[in-house]
Amino acid sequence: MNLTKEQEEKFKKLGINSWCELALMIPYTYEDLRLHNKLKTHTLQLIDATVESVYRAPNSIQITFYAHNFAHAITGVLFRPKPYMLHQFKVGDRDYYYGMIECKTGVCSMSMPKKVTAVGAITPKYKSALRSDVMLRFIQNNLTKENLKAEGLSDAIIDEVLKLHFPKETLTNLKDLNINTINALKYLELFIYMKQLSAKRRYFKSLTSTCRDYKEWALTLPFQLTGEQIGAIEDIKSDFGKNIAAKRMIVGDVGSGKTMVILASVVMMQPNRSILMAPTTILANQLFEEARKFLPHVKSVLITNKSKKIDLNEYDFIIGTHALLYRELPPSTKEGKKTGLVMVDEQHRFGTAQRNMLEKLVSSGETLNQGGQAKPHYLQFSATPIPRTQAMIETAHIDVSLITSTPFKKDITSKVIHKSDFKELLEHIGHEIAKKNQVLLVYPLVEQSEVLEYQSIDEARGYWESKFENVYVTHGKDKDKEEILTEFSKKGDILIATTVVEVGISLPRLSTVVIVGAERLGLSTLHQLRGRVSRTGLKGYCYLYTNKNESVRLDKFTQTTSGFDIANLDLKFRKSGDLLKGHNQSGSQFKWVDLADDEEIVREVKESLLLNKV
Repeated sequence: MNLTKEQEEKFKKLGINSWCELALMIPYTYEDLRLHNKLKTHTLQLIDATVESVYRAPNSIQITFYAHNFAHAITGVLFRPKPYMLHQFKVGDRDYYYGMIECKTGVCSMSMPKKVTAVGAITPKYKSALRSDVMLRFIQNNLTKENLKAEGLSDAIIDEVLKLHFPKETLTNLKDLNINTINALKYLELFIYMKQLSAKRRYFKSLTSTCRDYKEWALTLPFQLTGEQIGAIEDIKSDFGKNIAAKRMIVGDVGSGKTMVILASVVMMQPNRSILMAPTTILANQLFEEARKFLPHVKSVLITNKSKKIDLNEYDFIIGTHALLYRELPPSTKEGKKTGLVMVDEQHRFGTAQRNMLEKLVSSGETLNQGGQAKPHYLQFSATPIPRTQAMIETAHIDVSLITSTPFKKDITSKVIHKSDFKELLEHIGHEIAKKNQVLLVYPLVEQSEVLEYQSIDEARGYWESKFENVYVTHGKDKDKEEILTEFSKKGDILIATTVVEVGISLPRLSTVVIVGAERLGLSTLHQLRGRVSRTGLKGYCYLYTNKNESVRLDKFTQTTSGFDIANLDLKFRKSGDLLKGHNQSGSQFKWVDLADDEEIVREVKESLLLNKV
């Protein structure tokens, strides 16, 4: 895009980088300077009028007009007039005047009439960093079909959007735009956004483009992989076969079997090495146990803060917590075995800096077109389902695979409960403990709060400890939380915690979760907590305790178990976060687009961008 110096300056002032972004800065209103024969009250209108009289009051000037186009007398009123204004109105003159007309009981007035010469046009009015008239000239001189077409927009979208900047026929009421115009603005907004996302993507050479088949290994498993697990594995297989380093995010619901996708990736990467970073010791340990069980032929090792320093060169699969960041990992470029794959589980639990550190530890790649050193393939795993629309948008800068189904159907009853249900809840907890099942109680706070009407862990624990045995307590700031969770999984009946247990720990005997003050949590957090129960096919219960008389959001939550449906619900209730800048987790960054409803438009934009490779 070749811009003149003046255009560059205007772009800079407006904070934009493309003609498409300029096109999206639509007028906030219009000045209709066409002459109409029908008088409309409470509207800005043009009159063709003769001045019949001028009367000067202390703080105003009153002018009597005879409006020829309406054949009606109208009184013009100028409040606190400047001296030059008086010279515009001479008795006997016939001119065009513009102003707001009001009529009451047959008497019509025009407030602040002004004489105009540009009759017959509809003039857009803009609010921007530029003065309205400067912005108007800039758009009229530069916003062309050719400029927008050069940026990849289709004729239909261009024509629809340009109508707003160059109105010809009827005056456009921005509060009541037709569906075609609204869809064109949604399309344009997404087009700009996804184009910016794709521009952020960098391509690197891959260290290895060999890929072993996984099917023989899959036959050794004591169960069948689901269609969606196989789909994600096939996506990764395709990535591994390319000479461009993969950057893929695999998003799977709680219990969807992402571990098998991780292990299949290790199989396909052989004989080269794989590294996996997990957010907690418990998760890293679980993954290590699964690797030992299902990959007996692969030499695996677990690295935590407590691990002794050992030579990692001889291992095929290195699993660890962030302790990996402070170890000397085998370099990617070492002769023979290469570190061809880096994986991060529950990637949202790590900061971007930590994820980047791991990549840098095993490579120092440059972008593909620089012909620099290569990078390992990079896979991120997340158990926080995202709406399909968001996943499609994310694909502009990272490849995404979704696993929306689970290997077995969970049988969980979800219910909103209140104070009146407490006796029944106690009975249920007693029955579950008698069956050797475990119960999780999630409280909103650790310590007492004057603001919150719910008990804290500190206030509640005494009650539960007096009623039941084997009660364990932990929270986010608890240094021993991992040890407590491990001990609870073996010996405990009741665990009292904050949302610290949201991610990762496997509690096969956990049948019930009670979430206190449930209306305070996002639906995706509630879903993660509910996902802790019924991990092994056990009959599960999720109770949402609230002091609110009713909550549509919680009622809707109890009616669905799919994390991806929950993510869509969450989107409807909270609106989407900002994907590009990453600092706005709720509250929409879009003015026109609604991610909960505009999946079709997202798909169209995605296909268009792929087609044009823009």
